[in-house]
Amino acid sequence: MNNIKAIVVHSGGMDSSICLKLAINKFGAQHVLALGFDYDQRHLTELEASKLICSSWGVKQKIFSLPFMKKITQNSLTNHDLEISTTQNIPNSLVVGRNGLMARIAAIHADSLGAQCIYLGVIEVEEANSGYRDCNRKYFDKLEEILQLDFDNDQFKILTPIIKMTKSETMELVDSLGELDFLVKNTITCYQGKTHPGCGTCPSCKLRNEGLEIFRQKKGD
Repeated sequence: MNNIKAIVVHSGGMDSSICLKLAINKFGAQHVLALGFDYDQRHLTELEASKLICSSWGVKQKIFSLPFMKKITQNSLTNHDLEISTTQNIPNSLVVGRNGLMARIAAIHADSLGAQCIYLGVIEVEEANSGYRDCNRKYFDKLEEILQLDFDNDQFKILTPIIKMTKSETMELVDSLGELDFLVKNTITCYQGKTHPGCGTCPSCKLRNEGLEIFRQKKGD
């Protein structure tokens, strides 16, 4: 593992898979490590999608377990008996602090391997549409500064290459990378763990499907 140059937090969803492909294109598959997390999420099938994608692209993968998440915070992704609700300003699918925690764990591992960066597939449209307050660059700028202090390394970076994009723009990007059909078929975005087009009602499905439809209309498909 001492040849790893970047760690990608890879859920098995579309956005993190785009980041994985970008990292591969920059560093080469042999220099990238995909890191998934099992926190007893409702859509655990996303990790099976991650395994398939990593295998197809020749990327090393690790999956870390966070069994304590459901014990320290309540949400509909780790409490499978709680119905997913989007009627509040903040949907009950928000797992408080999840992105920051996963980024920190990935960064600590990256530092131990001598890698100078991690990739995250966060996108600000998630905050704007779903109230996910850990999906903006301001959040990760602060975390990056803390990690640089932790590692005594002001060169360490949290890379969020799609964070300012709309969902249709991410579809355009992955199409330009030649992986749109593969990732539409094999990624899991749905909170119910269903393959495309998913349940069609959870916030994640709505954003993905709307973005894909806008992209296809613009392309003329």
